[in-house]
Amino acid sequence: MDKWISALDGSLRTLFASAHADRPTPVSSSDTAAPALDAPQKQLSAALMRVNHTGEICAQALYTAQAAATANPRLRAHFLQAAREETDHLAWTETRLQELGSHTSRLNPLWYAGAFGLGLLAGKIGDAISLGFVVETERQVEAHLQSHLDRLPAADQRSRAIVAQMKTDEVEHAAQALEAGAAELPTPVKNLMRAAAKVMTTTAHYV
Repeated sequence: MDKWISALDGSLRTLFASAHADRPTPVSSSDTAAPALDAPQKQLSAALMRVNHTGEICAQALYTAQAAATANPRLRAHFLQAAREETDHLAWTETRLQELGSHTSRLNPLWYAGAFGLGLLAGKIGDAISLGFVVETERQVEAHLQSHLDRLPAADQRSRAIVAQMKTDEVEHAAQALEAGAAELPTPVKNLMRAAAKVMTTTAHYV
């Protein structure tokens, strides 16, 4: 019962409270020298950072559900620690959106519910599969963040520094899940995950 109460508490905090980072927001050495963003650049950066924020909402849901679903205390601790580390990303992207004068996705509760359900399903299938979902999710997120580094305005050094650090952290989380015993997911499952992520990222870009 305690772990489900904890899961509910985590869900409410993620969706309805401002996230607080343990680490300082990443900054680029050239940030202060970068020119101010014009309106189209701000709009693009805000859209991309909104997508990234929604991705972190989903990461919180996935890890929280997996922690609740596993019967392995060590693995539960692993998932909860990963969720805490992802909270930094949530806070960084939320703060950057505020700086850009924009908003988070209005559909975040929907994305959270979907990711939470996926995490529960993976956890009920088994720990190896649950960890496999982490590996595949982080690999897809890594590629997604790289695409954002390619698209973010060169002048937006602040957003670029945040995304670069997020990408580094996601690679580490995938490696940790592999080390913990992740199973390789079937190709159809990976493709389904990509399709679901495409729907989320496309919608969050605008809404």
